[in-house]
Amino acid sequence: MPQILTALITLVIGVTTLMPSTGGHSTLLGLDKVAHLLAFAGLVIPMTLAQPRRWPLIFALALAYGGLIEIVQPHVGRSAEWADLVADGLGAALGIALALTLRRRLIDDR
Repeated sequence: MPQILTALITLVIGVTTLMPSTGGHSTLLGLDKVAHLLAFAGLVIPMTLAQPRRWPLIFALALAYGGLIEIVQPHVGRSAEWADLVADGLGAALGIALALTLRRRLIDDR
């Protein structure tokens, strides 16, 4: 089940970040970066809960996916930004930390 959820989140992130831009840059109060952070936190949580020992690989794959998106974006009328990749990485790190903490608490409560 975590694989299916991760695949769906990956698809949603890909579609929303690679759709042609509608024009203006929506960086109202940095909400774009917050969206990247939240999306990548959500991306890594299911697999980290299911495979906690593989968190380094999960993090590396999430960061590589974020980097691939930034490479492709200029080819679909969007702009690539290092700040987006940083937000992706911070989100992935936050998601992994949350998942590991949640898993530890659930196991300790047994």
